[in-house]
Amino acid sequence: MCIHIKEKKQTWEQSWKRGFFGHQSHPKRWWGMRNNIKTYLSVFYLCCCADELRLSNGTGPCSGRVEVKHEERWGTVCDGDWTIEDAEVVCKQLRCGSAIQALNRAPFGEGSGPTWLYRVYCRGDESTLWNCSHPGWGAFTCPHYFDTGVICSGFSGLRLTRGDKACSGHLTVKQEETWATVCFSHIDFKTASVICHELECGQAVDILRGTHLEDRHELIWQEEFHCVGNETHLAHCPRMQHRSKTCSHDATVVCYGGYRLANGSTTCSGRVELLHGGTWGSLCDYLWDLPAANALCQLLDCGVALLIPGGQSFGKGNGSVWNGTFSCKKNGSHLRDCPVSGLGHDECPVGKDARVICSGEQQKGLRGEVKISFFEEKYGPKIQRVSVEPSCIFCLLKNHSNFPVTSSTDFLLYSGCPGGRLVNGTACSGRVEIRHGDTWGRLCRSHWNLQAASVLCHQLNCGYAKSIQTGDHFVDGNGPVWRDAFHCEGSESCLWDCAQMTLGNPTCSAREAATVICSGLAESLRLSGGESRCDGQVEISLHGMWSRVLDDDWDIKDAHVICRQLQCGIAEKAYYLPRSERGMGPVGLRSVQCGGNETQLMLCKTSYSQMVPMGVAEDVGVICSGEVASSPPCAVLGFLPAGSRQIRLVNGTMRCAGRVELYHDGIWGTICDDNWDLSDANVVCKQLGCGHAIKAFVSAHYGEGSGQIWLDDVNCTGAESDLWACPSRAWGQHNCQHKEDAGVLCSEFLALRLVNGNDCAGRLEVFYNGTWGSICSNRMSQLTARTVCKHLNCGDGGEIARDFKYGRGSGPTWLDHIECTKQHNSLWQCQSDPWDPQSCDNRAEETHISCTDREKLRVIGGEDGCSGRVEIWHQGSWGTVCDDSWDMADANVVCRQLSCGSAVSALSEAAFGEGTGPIWLEKVHCKGTELSLWDCPAKPLFGKNCDHKEDAAVDCSGYKRISTPVILCIILGALLCLVLAILAGQIRSARVQQRGGSLRTGMKCLLDMAVECLGGWGDE
Repeated sequence: MCIHIKEKKQTWEQSWKRGFFGHQSHPKRWWGMRNNIKTYLSVFYLCCCADELRLSNGTGPCSGRVEVKHEERWGTVCDGDWTIEDAEVVCKQLRCGSAIQALNRAPFGEGSGPTWLYRVYCRGDESTLWNCSHPGWGAFTCPHYFDTGVICSGFSGLRLTRGDKACSGHLTVKQEETWATVCFSHIDFKTASVICHELECGQAVDILRGTHLEDRHELIWQEEFHCVGNETHLAHCPRMQHRSKTCSHDATVVCYGGYRLANGSTTCSGRVELLHGGTWGSLCDYLWDLPAANALCQLLDCGVALLIPGGQSFGKGNGSVWNGTFSCKKNGSHLRDCPVSGLGHDECPVGKDARVICSGEQQKGLRGEVKISFFEEKYGPKIQRVSVEPSCIFCLLKNHSNFPVTSSTDFLLYSGCPGGRLVNGTACSGRVEIRHGDTWGRLCRSHWNLQAASVLCHQLNCGYAKSIQTGDHFVDGNGPVWRDAFHCEGSESCLWDCAQMTLGNPTCSAREAATVICSGLAESLRLSGGESRCDGQVEISLHGMWSRVLDDDWDIKDAHVICRQLQCGIAEKAYYLPRSERGMGPVGLRSVQCGGNETQLMLCKTSYSQMVPMGVAEDVGVICSGEVASSPPCAVLGFLPAGSRQIRLVNGTMRCAGRVELYHDGIWGTICDDNWDLSDANVVCKQLGCGHAIKAFVSAHYGEGSGQIWLDDVNCTGAESDLWACPSRAWGQHNCQHKEDAGVLCSEFLALRLVNGNDCAGRLEVFYNGTWGSICSNRMSQLTARTVCKHLNCGDGGEIARDFKYGRGSGPTWLDHIECTKQHNSLWQCQSDPWDPQSCDNRAEETHISCTDREKLRVIGGEDGCSGRVEIWHQGSWGTVCDDSWDMADANVVCRQLSCGSAVSALSEAAFGEGTGPIWLEKVHCKGTELSLWDCPAKPLFGKNCDHKEDAAVDCSGYKRISTPVILCIILGALLCLVLAILAGQIRSARVQQRGGSLRTGMKCLLDMAVECLGGWGDE
């Protein structure tokens, strides 16, 4: 239509020049008519054909793809350098408040039609987008994947009105020049938290259903807010158009300004005071408990809650009283996440004011400065921090009026991962110490490696380990030296989640202590889901939340920047994740464009996006060459330092034995056994910190692997530091199948057993350096014996046998002076002397152990204890017996072992109902003469040959073995009856003789009485 009007306008002007209005008309009149027509046509053109602007495909009218209508056609805006100033003009022109984000590369999907504007340059104060500098309308045609987008605030202000304080009231936002009411159904608690923070009112307490809106004619805000909770402004939150335009109630938001502890001996103890609406007051909480107190201590950077003192411990406040109840269900809750009742003024009964004693300072900031909470910075005095040694926590409980302060070291109390700290350095560097029981001690350097160090750094919120070679730095000081070795993969949350090995480790001096220097930075970029921190899916932390990175043009230059920022060497591979592994979480970045030389990902051209059209981009991953950090090659235990190539042993019963597998190009694969020998195996064992090779296995001794076979014809001399440094065929080139997978057994492989008895009783032996040997009993406690039984899955009870009935050993005596504590579940975690093949002075010192929880047997489901489903105790749990080959001989042994007489029947097919849990045995073959079911030949059930519908059962005669006291009573009773019978017989015999009876008759009476008496006892 606009083009048609322009053409008509030109036609009319040309006709006027040819005398369209007649030659007789006056020239001045003609001129006037001509000007009027031009004016009318111009006004009509401007009214009907003016350029327009809109945002499409967003969550509402104030977010989306930028589109311009020109010459009656809608088109897009293309700009590789689209800035927040450009977006500001768009938002202002649309009356959508201020610009939140300026996005490029089609964040709201690709548009269609012409590219009307290209490389727009705005100062930010222009009234329309096309008033900004640009090459001209339609000057350049861009691919639509360069279309720009904008997210506007949608409003220019917010406020809480009609409340009793400045920090509570009905929520309204300013839309153009009018205040719009926000509906109660349009916000949640996270949104309220953002609102309170933006208004400098602290944190949210509650959202209340406000007044009814049916009778009020107000402007209603039409979008729902979906805040994550960490945004700084409400305008930054994602929004969505509300499905219904109706609103029944407005929203009332209640905020508080913060907390402080008053009248305590330190700023980490005292009476709880709350800032609400600009007024400090004591918190009166009838249900104040330890979880809520713990959340408060963490909020104040005061560690964890130790005690809620009673009475008037910290006096009574003289100011206002705020009544409210914080219901934190679990430790570690954030106070903002704890449900809160509405706050109000009232008197507080004696003893109901909230009080707490916290442990002390929790942590420091990244550069050592003390962290303070929001409300303290705005309203309260700066906190003076207290450093608390963990051993003094009990001192605090005993005497909380005087908190001990240390001058040398700051202790990070980390309730989720206790027992690790760094001393003699900074918050993120120093000597490594761990706690056994109540005693702190340093770790030996010879047992420390980069993987364990990185786990500890992560545990302490100090990033990752940069170095464990610090010379003599940090090692000064006294105290015990622990010999624990932690075998970590690097992905564990806590050091104690790693496999721990202490038994037999060599001693070291106090100067040989383990140290670490952590990166000290909270991670803003990471690779997740890979085999190390230098391999995996790219994720970025924005506003405290880990988010995905998507791209449709991901290349090695982008990957180089990731590896450089993470100090992981150089990029070896940039890849897209398989469809099955793609994430579903929030998207932080997309469309990353790096030159390859940037030091950080955020220096590349990137886009932020809350909405990602389907199919536009994919999750991306990186494989880096490895950590840029030094580590002694012989100190690496369990895994190679993180990098693109790793080695592991699979399918062995413990570490240091198994099928050899290599990680290369992002894939785990096996090694062919062609020419595989002890020299090759020696390199593997040495590389894994597993000592030397005992045996090189071939023909898939530890089972067949799957997938790739990486190496073939490996030919090591034995001196190489890495297996891939040995001569071999090229990676992936082989002529093998997985039935030829290679394996190794290393000298550090350990196993434990009891011999010459049964699985749960016998002489204790340990397998080390390829040989079984005895363990000496010097200084061994009953607690250590119980630890052995737990280790062998023989129950929780055990004792040291002193009768030496399990014979003498003939091999080495490997260990002595083993000392376990209650916290040990495995013998490998206990302290001992170093490995020595002659640890015992003589064979009389060998250890014999009997586990008391062995040979438990029961029958379940019958009317008494002598009939029912057969169940046995094994490896710490009850399980059933499969009925394959189950017969009367087997049932007879069970009945005899239970003192239930003989078997009446051997039942099958779950005659007394199906059991639960494991099925421990099948194909039991008893002769019938065995004293215990454990003495019968049987097959442990490892496969799926049986299920619980085949559970075996017995029905016994029920004649239980009579106990010794009962037998004694029967004997004594019989003797008494016999004596009475003799006396009675003599009396009767005398009477018979007097009456002329015979002696024979008297004797007969005597015997009859004795039989009657004994029969009566037998019936009882």
